[in-house]
This record gives sequence, C-alpha cells and structure tokens, in this order.
Amino acid sequence: MDQPIVLDDLDNKLAAAFPGRIVRKDLVKKLKVGFNIPVYVLEYLLGKYCSTTNEEEIQAGLEQVKGAIAERIVKGDQSELVKARLQRTGSQKLIDLVTVTFDEKVQGGKFWARLATCGLDKVHIGHDIVHKHERLLTGGVWANVELVYDDSIGNDGAIRPFVLHRLSPIQIASANFDEFLEGRSRFSRDEWIDVLLRSMGYEPQHPDFSIRRKLLYLLRLIPMVERNYNLIELGPRGTGKSFVYREISPYVMLLSGGQGGVPDLFGWKNRKDKPGLVLKFDMVAFDEVAGPNFKSEGDKQMYKGYMEQGSFSRGDDKGTLSADAGIVFNGNLDGDVETTARISHLFCALPDTIRNDMAFHDRWHAYLPGWEMPKMQPDYFTSHMGFISDYLAEIFHSELRKRNFTDSFDWFFALGSHVEERDRKAIAKTVSGFVKLLHPDGKCTEDEIQEYLAFAIELRRRVKEQLKRMGGIEYSKVNLSYIDKSSGQETFISCKELGSTQIIPDGPLSPGDLFTVGFDPNEGRYSLYRIQISAVPGGHRFNVVGTAGKGIKESARMAYDYFKANARKMGIDRDISSYDINIQVMSLMQGKDANDLGVAFYIGLISSMLGRPIAGGLVILGQMSIHGVLSRVEGLGDKLRIAMDAGAKRVMFPTENRRDFAELPAEIIDKLQIDFYSDPSQAAFKALVES
Repeated sequence: MDQPIVLDDLDNKLAAAFPGRIVRKDLVKKLKVGFNIPVYVLEYLLGKYCSTTNEEEIQAGLEQVKGAIAERIVKGDQSELVKARLQRTGSQKLIDLVTVTFDEKVQGGKFWARLATCGLDKVHIGHDIVHKHERLLTGGVWANVELVYDDSIGNDGAIRPFVLHRLSPIQIASANFDEFLEGRSRFSRDEWIDVLLRSMGYEPQHPDFSIRRKLLYLLRLIPMVERNYNLIELGPRGTGKSFVYREISPYVMLLSGGQGGVPDLFGWKNRKDKPGLVLKFDMVAFDEVAGPNFKSEGDKQMYKGYMEQGSFSRGDDKGTLSADAGIVFNGNLDGDVETTARISHLFCALPDTIRNDMAFHDRWHAYLPGWEMPKMQPDYFTSHMGFISDYLAEIFHSELRKRNFTDSFDWFFALGSHVEERDRKAIAKTVSGFVKLLHPDGKCTEDEIQEYLAFAIELRRRVKEQLKRMGGIEYSKVNLSYIDKSSGQETFISCKELGSTQIIPDGPLSPGDLFTVGFDPNEGRYSLYRIQISAVPGGHRFNVVGTAGKGIKESARMAYDYFKANARKMGIDRDISSYDINIQVMSLMQGKDANDLGVAFYIGLISSMLGRPIAGGLVILGQMSIHGVLSRVEGLGDKLRIAMDAGAKRVMFPTENRRDFAELPAEIIDKLQIDFYSDPSQAAFKALVES
C-alpha cells in the first residue's frame, strides 16, 4: 500500500485560500493510464471529489472518480458497443470531447455534433445548446453528455438516430477573478511561484530548482496569459519542453509530426468549416519544430506577418483576420552550447527553410535557454497540492489575457540606446507576462520589476545575438540595457552562454598559423577560418586539406603562385618548389567555402617559410590575384563584427576600404585596432612578429 503523502504548510495555506479549486497532483498519474483523456478532464473529476487535504476523503473520492471513468469514458475500441447500447437502452450518459459543425446548406441551418473518443459523428444537437456553449464550434468541449436513440429522425434520405439531448461542460470551471486576487494576496511572491510550479506538476522544493530555473519554467506559461507572445525554446531532449503544453489547458494546441502548415494555422481558403488554429486557441506550440517546413515563400511570409502583427489574410473573401494566439517553437539542440554560440548561431537546429531567416527569428519575443533546464526525473514531480488545471486555465484565458501590464516598468526604468522597437515590444510583453502570473493585481515592488526586466532583456538579447551572427552589421546593436530613472545608472545585460571563451588568442601564434574571415557565396554567409601552413623540404607537393571547397583551393593556389614568383622580394632565397606545402583550413563557423582568403594564405606561406610567427589577436582580411592585385573587401562591417566577437584585437585590410571606415559602428572602431596595407608584401611585414 502506498505511503500516505505528508502535506506541508503551503498545501494547507492553498487549501484554505482556494477551497474546491485544488487537487493533489500525484493522483492524476494513478488514473490516467489506459484512458485517452486530457489531464484537465481528470483534474476536473478529482477536483469534484478529491479537493481536500483529508486522506480518507481523498481515498473515497478516488473510488468515485474511478467509477465515473469506468462508467462514462469510452475507450477508442468501444464505439460500436456504444451504438449498440444506445439502440438497446434508448439513452446513455458519457464523458467525451464534443465538437460541432454548421451545415448552412440545410434550410434554416443545421448543427452536427461529433464525439471524438467514442467516434460518433452526425449526431443531432439543438441550436439552443450550441448557442449556449459556442466553444463547441471553435475547439470543442469536454462534457458530460446524455445521448438518446431515435430512429425516426433522418437527414438526406438516411437515418440519423443519435441525438445529443443534454450537455454539461466539465472543462470550464467557474473562475471568479476577485476571489482569485483575494486568495493570491495571502501568499508571498516566492510562495506564489511555488504554487504555480506545483500546479504545473513540478516540485519547487527540490534542490535543483533555483529561482532562475523556476522563472524559466514559468516563462513557458507566458504565451497563455500574454496575447500574441512568440517563444522559442531549444535545448537537449528530455527536459520537458512540451510537458506543460500537452494537457494543462483546453486553450492550448500542441502540434507534432507533419502538422503546422499554413492551412492548419490560418485556415483553409474558402472553407468556413476549417478555421485556423490561431483563431481557435490561445497559443499553438510546435513540438520538436516538425511542422513549419514551408512549401512556398508566401507561406513563410504569412507566418512572419502574423507573428509581427497578429493578423493575416488567406486571399479570399474573408479579408484580413486578427487573432491573438501565440506561437511557440520547441526543438532539440545538442552539443556544447558555448561553442555553438561562438562559431555559429543557436537557431542552427531549426529546419532548413527557416534556419538562417533573420526576419523570421526577429519575431521571437524570447529565447528560453533549454540547455539550462534539467532532464526530467521522477523526484521533479510533485505529490503536493496545486490548482486544478482547468481552473487555472480559465483564469489565464478569461481574465489575465485581457489585462495589460506592458508599461509596468516605466515608472522606475528606461531602456538603453541599443533597444530598438521590436526589442522594446518583446521586453515589455515578457515583463507583462511575469507580472500577470505573479502579481495579477498589477502591484509589485521596484526590485521585483527590476528582476523581471533584467530577465526579459536577457531573453530578447539571446535572439539578437543570433541575428548578429547571421546578419552581421545590420543587427549589431546587441548591448541591451536598462537605466534606473532615479539614479541614472545604466545596467547592461548579457547572456550566460556567451561565456568568456576566446577563439583568437592574444599571444603570438606558431609560424604559418593565422585567422581570417571569408564569405561563402553558396551558403550566403560569413565564417571565421583558421589556416595552418607548414613548409618542409620534400618533393614540391602542394596540398590543401580540411575545409577545402573550390574557392578556398583557388585562393590558396593563387597565393602560392604569387609567393613563388616574388619570394626573393621578401628576402627568401630558397627554391620554393623544393618544399612540400601543406595547408589545413578549419572553418570555425560552419562555412564550407570562401573565395576571398588569398592574402591570409600568402602571409601564412611567408610566415611558415621564414619561421616567424603571426602577431597574436590578429585577423587578416583580403583577396589577391595571381599578380598580387588586391580586391576591395566586401561586407567589411560584417567581417569585422565576426572578428571582434571571436576575440580579435587587431584587423588588417586593404587601403581600398578606407572609404568604408566612416560607416563602421563606433563599437567596432573602439574595440579593434585597424591597420591598412597597400600590397601583399606590406601586409606580411605588418603581420609578422619581429625576430
């Protein structure tokens, strides 16, 4: 026999403040096995019979719940049995998910009900029931229903004997907001955080649950209370990314597999019976980001437009439609996050169609760092009291979503100069979401607001940092900050995963070892490269290995040919052709090719042949022809940004780029020493460390 659960002070306090609205969360797991019904339906039944702290009453209530489940909830293989019993007895009471469609082709209009679990379709339902419970038309309602059998009723020449006679919704709990606020006032902020986490099914007293981790768990709830809130979470498998969305609320849709196309989200053209999910739910979550593989650019543009404006048009007679459902992406991101953040970007786990789409990702209000979330284990789940999911979902849906606390930090703080309009909107919505969840009356202290504001800025900066890595100078303003209005002090917020890793060392490198940045024309992106060259007496072989695309090989060959022809000008009196030249090219940002690395190859060859190291902290930019003619560096600002982020202290590029100097951001000019060179030989003299 199970050991009785020992309730704590928070349990008793919650039971006193919200009688009839709570349930012991471990009871759900005991009942769910074998029945394909959502948690919020089970918790409705548990709340009806087991919303108490008395163990004897709980056990008696459990027996009643089990009886109700056995009697009224039909398994998927029992649909024909239900029909037979209806024909024999004339009526039957069930618990099922009821959805309704409207057939306007029938004179006067006709409603048809469908019972999802028992598989009954074309069930007659009266207009009065539908108009009383309009959610039947938009997403369906789990309900206690009474079905009757009447074989005298037909439609279109066919007998339609099943009639939905009575319906009593079980997923819409009464939710008096004034009572909710009064109950909330009895708890401290930290106690209330623990109440919400227990209501989600977690045990916040576990030592692994720091205050930061608790806030990250609560961040998953913000799309339920904040309209049009777009959240992305990428991290390791098994951290419960979709757990809270699966069954906690009837107003949330979790998609997986091939679902999630434009018709699913925004509705089918000219089909009134196929409204989009964003019109029916408060949020749509994509599990493992399997759905949004766009068939056309137009489909992707519709997503972008909706995520930005909360409206869309299908190009039919419906015109522009507005909706307030948030979009949530959950995906798996494996490997070392700090390394990925340095050499690539943290959207790399997404499908090809959106992985490098900067405009798409700029719509995210927050990036939840899933790598900070622990893999789920049994003792993370609570056996204590929490809100009945249905009750909390109704508070979220009917009350908190219509409130607005986006100006809650304006009394105390201003945002810094790098915060652009999309950033401001994202930060404000995140702060508003935390205030709704933790201070539903809108009253919180300056210190609490400061905590939410700093957290919101970090979540948005994580988005901006990835955009900077993809788009360079266009997204260079990543130093997001807030200013205390009373003291004038400015605080800059960083992201933990950026760490202090420095790819480019400060000290001198080995001879033939250097860094450069090139552009991959096939991938359309810039990448940091490390080149290592060795020159040893041998059989005049020339070999390029590692990242050795066509452009890289051609750049290396041109530099080598120019080097052989001009070696004596550099004071090298050896026969270059009597040396084996081995070049290894390492892409540090997933670049696959580049055709603009010639000057770096040339300097590396000289460095290796002379045995003189390259200066530390240096990045060399530039391309040259076989005759040593320099090309203007394209995308200079983006390349300098990559160099700076990788730890460079000094960058060299041709004098041809002097006119670009005035357009560089002040941050780059302040942090990098800029050196110009007018020909490849001058570049070599400047790059090599003095003997």
